[in-house]
Amino acid sequence: MYNARMIDENLERTRLEQERDLYRQLLALGQEDALDPFVAEALALIAKVSRARRGYIELFDEREGPRAEGFWQVHGCSPEEVGSFRAGISQGVIASTIATRTTVRSVSALDDARFRDRSSVRLNQIQAVLCAPILAGSYIGVLYLQDREVAGPFTEEDRNRAESFARHIAPFAERLLLRRRLTKASDPTQAHRQKLRAEDVIGSGEAMARVLKDVVLAAPIDVGVLLTGPTGTGKTMVARLLHKNSPRADGPFVELNCAALPENLLESELFGAMPGAHSAATRRIEGKVSAAERGTLFLDEVGELGLAVQGKLLQLLQDKEYYPLGATKVVRANVRLIAATNVDLKAAVAKRSFREDLYYRLNVLMIRMPALTERPEDIPELIRHTCSRVCEQYGFPRLTVSPAAINAAQTALWPGNVRQLQHTVETSVIRARGEGSQQLEPRHLFPDVIVADSERASYQDETRRFQTQLVRRVLEETDWNISEAARRLDLTRPYLHKLLSSFGIARTTT
Repeated sequence: MYNARMIDENLERTRLEQERDLYRQLLALGQEDALDPFVAEALALIAKVSRARRGYIELFDEREGPRAEGFWQVHGCSPEEVGSFRAGISQGVIASTIATRTTVRSVSALDDARFRDRSSVRLNQIQAVLCAPILAGSYIGVLYLQDREVAGPFTEEDRNRAESFARHIAPFAERLLLRRRLTKASDPTQAHRQKLRAEDVIGSGEAMARVLKDVVLAAPIDVGVLLTGPTGTGKTMVARLLHKNSPRADGPFVELNCAALPENLLESELFGAMPGAHSAATRRIEGKVSAAERGTLFLDEVGELGLAVQGKLLQLLQDKEYYPLGATKVVRANVRLIAATNVDLKAAVAKRSFREDLYYRLNVLMIRMPALTERPEDIPELIRHTCSRVCEQYGFPRLTVSPAAINAAQTALWPGNVRQLQHTVETSVIRARGEGSQQLEPRHLFPDVIVADSERASYQDETRRFQTQLVRRVLEETDWNISEAARRLDLTRPYLHKLLSSFGIARTTT
């Protein structure tokens, strides 16, 4: 009797520890701003605690009907299996749960008189199922668990846990769904995203909306596109986006950085070479034009091409023909060419270092990539996305990004644009991981660096140092009157508060 009581107590302790860990993680997940990772992790948690092989969450606005502005997430399936699993889910179980607003639990749906005649149940031989309603304002949905990792049905304890989970997740899900709807309504990029496969493009401001609008126009037609803008703004990403949404999407995407090779090798790299055409051509060399056949050739930093190569490139664009180096027979080409530059090609044409006729061939449509200073509203999303990607890449636990870190990034200067921002975030994630932090803070993005006299501070360091000193001095001169300090600095009050958070400036009391 004593041993049995001890076993029961241990089981109860284990159950309580599991539930404690589950709800601790739910509270942490509730700080998320993105819906997809929040629901994915929440679903994985409840499936693990309930020992379910597969799980499914579906949410929709009841006023608009199922899947109108809805959301779903699957756990326990490979990407290839998701479609068949969704099709095989017992909609009878889900429909019953939604209609009655009560949890449905079945030892075996295949033998259950309520569901055994459903084609999905018979076809997929569905056994143990547990389905709890999620009620969140006008949003309604279900937590659906199917099959167990151990023999037997879902227990009454699993039922209680699922219902408790559904109650806890409901307010988080409602908040995130409402935010997603409001964001979508105020996101000028959405109208263009609906016409593109642009899931990898981060940004929801007017600047990115203009870029996507141009991509919608340029992607389906085989015209020359010239991508311009400062370095690090994402020109390669847009070139890939143009290819991905073009009739050539099934063909290769081939990239060549024209500044990465000396001029004497660039022609061979681009057009190929016959054996003996130059000292390095011991065999026939296939050029990038040939490699891009029936696809897209992207020439980055095209302004670095020498005049001789420019002439051959012009022939390719005009006649769809070219000669490999050392060849006597012309080769036909079926490629689309996209070029990018961060220099002023018009000025290069005026200096006669770039052919005018080639410039106009390349520049049938121009897409200008905005600097990061033109899209500060996208910085929070860029930071969170990069932080999540880096954690996944290195197998780190998930990190949240503090509001102070967001403020710090938005008030910093990024001369290297998105590329510099992403590199800084990657470094800061590794730094935060090293100290065991669960949140990305300003100190991780911009660690204090003591610069010796013999060393040279970076432009970024010196700029932040100057800004910090200036803001602190003006605040002390105005006796910390925020309105007056903002007026003297020619800033808005909200922006001054953002600077205070970013630089860690606080009034000291004596």
